[in-house]
Amino acid sequence: MSYFSMFPNISYDAKGDGVNGIYKDIFSRVKIRSDVKGDIYSFDYYDVRDGETPEMIAHKYYDDPLLHWTILIANDIVDYYSDWPMSVQRFEQYIKDKYPNPAGIHHYEVAQTSGDPTVMIDVGMNTTDYPSATAISFYTYEQLLQDEKRKIRLIQPDFIEDMVKEYELLLQEGN
Repeated sequence: MSYFSMFPNISYDAKGDGVNGIYKDIFSRVKIRSDVKGDIYSFDYYDVRDGETPEMIAHKYYDDPLLHWTILIANDIVDYYSDWPMSVQRFEQYIKDKYPNPAGIHHYEVAQTSGDPTVMIDVGMNTTDYPSATAISFYTYEQLLQDEKRKIRLIQPDFIEDMVKEYELLLQEGN
């Protein structure tokens, strides 16, 4: 089932001429319940590879590319262009367009001294109080953001049919 086919219809005067047409209510929204979202047993974890799209992953994981929208919802992705990881080629162009000097310093980091020492703490540009801080370039900063976006959750195939049915039901109830 395609994503928009589940949306309720609304009557709307799109042209402002007093004549209503029937349209899909694309402004309807449904979120995964927080108790379900917190259930780690309902999800598998996946690292998005360079150039992979939600459709490609849905085809690979669910054998149905039309279920791409479930991947976006499970990961709170609203804007594909800013929330989904960029391909290497797009990322390089993005960096080139955004920063005159990608090697410039974005901020400094120090290792956390209590707890997990692999956790890094952003200390801004403060090297006076943290002389051993490591410089993080604009390029590295953006790359770390992309790496985080690559870590997604996938609804386990055993639960996907129930999730789709519940989503459709909630969309219809919300109308």
